[in-house]
Amino acid sequence: MRVIRRAAFVLLALGLGTASQAQGTNVAFAGLKTDTTQPVQVTADQLSVNQNDGTALFTGNVVVKQGAMTLQAATVRIEYAKDKKTISHMFADGGVKLASDTDAASAQSADYAPETGDILMTGDVVMTQGAAAMSGQKLTLSLKTGLGTMDGRVTTTFTPTQAPKN
Repeated sequence: MRVIRRAAFVLLALGLGTASQAQGTNVAFAGLKTDTTQPVQVTADQLSVNQNDGTALFTGNVVVKQGAMTLQAATVRIEYAKDKKTISHMFADGGVKLASDTDAASAQSADYAPETGDILMTGDVVMTQGAAAMSGQKLTLSLKTGLGTMDGRVTTTFTPTQAPKN
């Protein structure tokens, strides 16, 4: 069943074989779906807090975890909401990697809004799901639904699964 589901995903991502390099390819990566109500934990080598503008800057080996999702980057700047208790945005830069279960994505930078669960990854974006891979310049993804759109000269690569011989 998993093979059929993965093959169906690949066919949808490829636009039934004709849109492997089309602009604006819709993608479904259920493995990058996460519970956005879970607490956000950030670890890093250094933290600088600016009380005046409500930001925090994490630098050096930054790892952000929320539920089953892990984001890694060189730096992460956090903007807090007006209540100073909740995070409105996280801006990651420098070798951004996002992973959860069997799905993963990498990019030069990312903007994540924990309240909505939306993440925008930009610059040489690569997504993988098992043996399937997709690349482009911009990925807009809902971590609540696992659905998104890849833009910017999209290329998709997959390895067809062969049925066992009887």
